[in-house]
This record gives sequence, C-alpha cells and structure tokens, in this order.
Amino acid sequence: MPELQSLRADHAPALLAFELENRAYFAASIPDRGDEYFARFGERHQALLAEQEAGTCYFHVLVDAAGEVLGRVNLVDVADGGADLGYRIAERVTGRGLATWGVREVCRRAAGTYGLTTLRAAAAVRNTASRAVLARTGFTVTGETVLSGRPALTYLRTVDATTDRPAGAPPSS
Repeated sequence: MPELQSLRADHAPALLAFELENRAYFAASIPDRGDEYFARFGERHQALLAEQEAGTCYFHVLVDAAGEVLGRVNLVDVADGGADLGYRIAERVTGRGLATWGVREVCRRAAGTYGLTTLRAAAAVRNTASRAVLARTGFTVTGETVLSGRPALTYLRTVDATTDRPAGAPPSS
C-alpha cells in the first residue's frame, strides 16, 4: 500500500529512477526538467532538503512497500500562510486515484502540520487529468494563465485543520 513520506536524503536514488522512468510521460503535459536537472540531481536533491529544512517548501514522495517512488506531491514558495501545490504520478499507476489521495493528504498536512490556510495550483487546459484531480480535491478555478507557452487555469483552495481530515487509506499501487 502506498505511503506519503516527507522527502529525505535516502529517497534520492528512488526519486531519480522515478524521474528518469517517467521523463517522456511528464514532458507530454508539463515542461521537461532538462538534461541539467538529471546531470546535477544529487546537488538539486540536497538543495530541496535545505529548502524544506528552512520551511520555504514541503516536499513529499508517494512510495510503495519496496520504497519505489510512485509520485510526488509538493508545496513550494511557502509564505504568508499559503503555498503552491505541484504533483506528478508515475505513468504506470495513473488512473487509480493515487494523485487524488496524495493531494488530499497534502492538503490535510498543509493545514494541520504546516499551519497553512491557502493553496494555489495551476494546470494546463489540455491536462484534463490534473484539472480533474484539482476539482475532486476542492480547488476552484480562479483565472487563466500561461504555462510554458500553453493556456492554463489557476486554482485556489482554502485548507483548515478542522475540516481537512485524513485522506483515508491510499489506493493500492
């Protein structure tokens, strides 16, 4: 059964494998990270851990029982009670509710653990799966924007420790 874990140093090998395995799949709907990201992955991973330690970002991985990374759900640019939500799920486990479960769980942590009150997100208009996850998890459309030259929608969600309860059991991977 998958588990949502805060990013740690020892996640680096599994996280790199996840990003490499799904690179082409992700690039079809979101901007590619570029070769430099992979060439300097270790440095980047350490930088993410430093940002998390400073409280400016909260990074999470969805892992299976063997420690394989199935997805990421992150809160970045934390300030003034808000943060930007981002997520990506491995192609081989899409369509099973894992993104919805992970986003709900991060919303719960945002309110109860991190003390946030507002989450922002954006999704390309053509990324219907991501837009559906945002709608299912209580985000509402607030406007239009452009992501990497593509039309996109912006979203907002208020989180509250009294109403954002545990997301229940994760779907099986």
